[in-house]
Amino acid sequence: MDVGLIAIGIGIVAGFAALAGALGVAIVVKGTLEGITRQPELRGQLQTVMFIGIPLVEALPIIGVVVSFLLLGQM
Repeated sequence: MDVGLIAIGIGIVAGFAALAGALGVAIVVKGTLEGITRQPELRGQLQTVMFIGIPLVEALPIIGVVVSFLLLGQM
Protein backbone atom coordinates (compact mmCIF):
# COMPACT_ATOMS: atom_id res chain seq x y z
CA MET A 1 0.00 0.00 0.00
CA ASP A 2 1.01 3.57 -0.57
CA VAL A 3 2.54 5.16 2.53
CA GLY A 4 1.05 8.56 1.67
CA LEU A 5 -2.49 7.19 1.62
CA ILE A 6 -1.93 5.49 4.97
CA ALA A 7 -0.69 8.76 6.46
CA ILE A 8 -3.73 10.62 5.12
CA GLY A 9 -6.02 7.95 6.58
CA ILE A 10 -4.33 8.19 9.96
CA GLY A 11 -4.74 11.98 9.93
CA ILE A 12 -8.42 11.66 9.06
CA VAL A 13 -8.98 9.14 11.88
CA ALA A 14 -7.24 11.38 14.42
CA GLY A 15 -9.20 14.42 13.23
CA PHE A 16 -12.56 12.69 13.42
CA ALA A 17 -11.70 11.31 16.86
CA ALA A 18 -10.95 14.82 18.11
CA LEU A 19 -14.14 16.16 16.53
CA ALA A 20 -16.22 13.39 18.09
CA GLY A 21 -14.75 14.12 21.52
CA ALA A 22 -15.51 17.82 21.24
CA LEU A 23 -19.08 17.20 20.12
CA GLY A 24 -19.63 14.62 22.86
CA VAL A 25 -18.42 16.95 25.59
CA ALA A 26 -20.55 19.77 24.17
CA ILE A 27 -23.65 17.58 24.32
CA VAL A 28 -22.92 16.56 27.93
CA VAL A 29 -22.35 20.15 29.04
CA LYS A 30 -25.46 21.33 27.15
CA GLY A 31 -27.58 18.75 28.95
CA THR A 32 -26.14 19.74 32.30
CA LEU A 33 -26.78 23.43 31.71
CA GLU A 34 -30.35 22.73 30.61
CA GLY A 35 -30.91 20.67 33.75
CA ILE A 36 -29.47 23.40 35.99
CA THR A 37 -31.68 25.96 34.25
CA ARG A 38 -34.79 23.87 34.91
CA GLN A 39 -33.94 22.88 38.49
CA PRO A 40 -31.27 25.11 40.04
CA GLU A 41 -31.47 23.25 43.37
CA LEU A 42 -29.94 20.14 41.71
CA ARG A 43 -26.85 22.01 40.54
CA GLY A 44 -24.37 20.05 42.66
CA GLN A 45 -25.72 16.65 41.68
CA LEU A 46 -25.87 17.55 37.99
CA GLN A 47 -22.31 18.88 38.02
CA THR A 48 -21.10 15.68 39.67
CA VAL A 49 -22.73 13.59 36.96
CA MET A 50 -21.25 15.90 34.31
CA PHE A 51 -17.73 15.59 35.74
CA ILE A 52 -18.08 11.80 35.66
CA GLY A 53 -19.60 11.79 32.17
CA ILE A 54 -17.02 13.96 30.44
CA PRO A 55 -14.10 11.51 30.91
CA LEU A 56 -16.31 8.66 29.76
CA VAL A 57 -17.16 10.58 26.60
CA GLU A 58 -13.50 11.51 26.04
CA ALA A 59 -12.20 7.95 26.45
CA LEU A 60 -13.07 6.68 22.97
CA PRO A 61 -11.63 9.66 21.05
CA ILE A 62 -8.43 9.39 23.08
CA ILE A 63 -8.21 5.70 22.22
CA GLY A 64 -8.78 6.58 18.54
CA VAL A 65 -5.92 9.09 18.56
CA VAL A 66 -3.61 6.63 20.33
CA VAL A 67 -4.42 3.90 17.79
CA SER A 68 -3.73 6.32 14.93
CA PHE A 69 -0.34 7.19 16.44
CA LEU A 70 0.45 3.50 16.88
CA LEU A 71 -0.38 2.91 13.22
CA LEU A 72 1.78 5.89 12.28
CA GLY A 73 4.68 4.37 14.20
CA GLN A 74 4.40 1.11 12.25
CA MET A 75 4.67 2.80 8.84
